[in-house]
Amino acid sequence: MPLPLRTVTVTTALCATSLLAAPQAFAEVEPGGWRSVSPSFNVQERGCGQVDGLTFRLTCSTASGDQRAERRYATYTGGTRQFEGRFRITSLSGTRISLKQTFNDSAPGPYFMLAVERGGRLYAVHGGATLSNAGTVGATVRVNTVHQVGVEHRTYINGSLKHRYASPGGSFYDKFGAYRTNSGSGQATVEWSDIRFWRK
Repeated sequence: MPLPLRTVTVTTALCATSLLAAPQAFAEVEPGGWRSVSPSFNVQERGCGQVDGLTFRLTCSTASGDQRAERRYATYTGGTRQFEGRFRITSLSGTRISLKQTFNDSAPGPYFMLAVERGGRLYAVHGGATLSNAGTVGATVRVNTVHQVGVEHRTYINGSLKHRYASPGGSFYDKFGAYRTNSGSGQATVEWSDIRFWRK
């Protein structure tokens, strides 16, 4: 029987450190007209998934069941949204682990999933396109996704456009962490940092 999903709700508050960081709030890709935002998020742990701040672990090697350690951000509708984050895989004895997801909340399911295979290949789960081979253990990789709701979803790896995907309208949300895909297995440890969001 699957373990119950453990969820913790966290609301981001404006603080002195964020005010000091404001001058650096320019979007890294597709500059122009962006406004920095701080959406709330839930911490999600299921199966052997463990979350400790921005460190996400899958501690078992099972190739079945719901194994996840993630942050799930607030739902958005309309407009253009940009996510930015850096990840570093510190261990990966498993393979095919999802790192970043954009979910379609109107027709629930993973609309876009960026995953990694053992050896460092980063790929789009739906369609299987290779985006980069930069996801090796120990390497720091910057991910940006730009989502024009109803138009297109674009994925950048280390500042280079690697994937374009037509987008329906509706409601969506961002997730990141470590999540076993249907064809994947753990174990894995992923450290995320420098998480930022913008909209226009």
